[in-house]
Amino acid sequence: MSAVLAPWRTSRTWWALVDGVLDLVVGTISFAVMVALLATSASLLVVLPAAIPVAWLLFATARALGRVERARRAAVLDLAIADPHPPLVAPSWWRRLLERVRTPSRWREIVYLLVLLPSGVVGVVVVALWCGSAALLGLPAYVDALPRGVADFGPVAAGQGLASVVTAAVGALGLLVVAPWATRGHAALDTLAARRLLGPSRRDALRAELAEAQRERSAAVDTAESERSRIERDLHDGAQQRLVALAMDLGMAREKLDSDLHAARELVGEAHDEAKRALTELRALVRGIHPAVLTERGLDAALSSVVARASVPVQLVVDVDDRPSPAVESAAYFVVSEALTNVDRHARATRARVEVVRRGDRLVVEVTDDGVGGATDDDGAGTGLRGLAGRVEALGGWMRVMSPAGGPTTILVELPCAS
Repeated sequence: MSAVLAPWRTSRTWWALVDGVLDLVVGTISFAVMVALLATSASLLVVLPAAIPVAWLLFATARALGRVERARRAAVLDLAIADPHPPLVAPSWWRRLLERVRTPSRWREIVYLLVLLPSGVVGVVVVALWCGSAALLGLPAYVDALPRGVADFGPVAAGQGLASVVTAAVGALGLLVVAPWATRGHAALDTLAARRLLGPSRRDALRAELAEAQRERSAAVDTAESERSRIERDLHDGAQQRLVALAMDLGMAREKLDSDLHAARELVGEAHDEAKRALTELRALVRGIHPAVLTERGLDAALSSVVARASVPVQLVVDVDDRPSPAVESAAYFVVSEALTNVDRHARATRARVEVVRRGDRLVVEVTDDGVGGATDDDGAGTGLRGLAGRVEALGGWMRVMSPAGGPTTILVELPCAS
């Protein structure tokens, strides 16, 4: 019984009823406009120049009505339908018109605007089913007010007594079961038609997925190349230079071992100090690639050490019960690390907040500061955020930088972390 009455437990049933009523209104307008423009375009084909502006108006009107319908589906049925039309790239208006004519999605949109009227008629039948069921259910209350005290249904007539009770029972069945399920059924068919005719085709969806996969692969390659260049630059400018100086000090010390033992001892001491500085830089470089504490103890411990090194007070909140994959953990770590580095160098902030939370299959990272704002993801600005965005996008996530002039600055990142 609970399953039979399921449509009554969701507001989607009533939104579907509203959608059915709107189908008739919008469908009548769109059907009349599309038929008029199609018929006019076809009849003017014999004089092609006269047909061209009408054909252009046909596609422009279909485009506008299609946008209205996608917005209506999103508002009423919470149905998100992507715009299926590829952008027009031709340089002239004539070639752009030919592009429209050759685009299957635009013809599917026109078909949808034509079939919306029959769908609206079905929607009116559904509304009539609600009204008729309610009228039958309340028949015993007003049957005496009818002529001769009888409700005449053609071959069947119902007055007071058992007939009106049976009629009321039929009305209750229609109101409680038949009408709600008919409403949901009409909405399901409406949704199917909208997805097939207003949205991308299966081939278009696969093409879009392939393009997105190629874009993510390119982003991953660019990020890896940027990381390799950074490591090479850090080695060349830091540890390599110190190792060269160390080799030179040891070479001079070897030459002075026999002639000037005191100078040789000083050179060896300097070489020892240089070796320790090179070791420190190498450790920092390795930590920049992937800190050991992140692998061993997770994001909370790793980010605590990052926050401790910040020049401003930072509030840290980490709520990650189940650890994500190492790649996702690493990306989250470097987002926070780079963001706090920017706070130290550029923001002129007095405080910051870092929040890392896992919500189902998404890891959400938010870094906020009260600085002067103006941060961008442009490498030319020296922030290094574009590399982070590439790393995040390569994992299938997204990153937004909101930093109006005057502040505050918020960096928001979402990463997929399904187990």
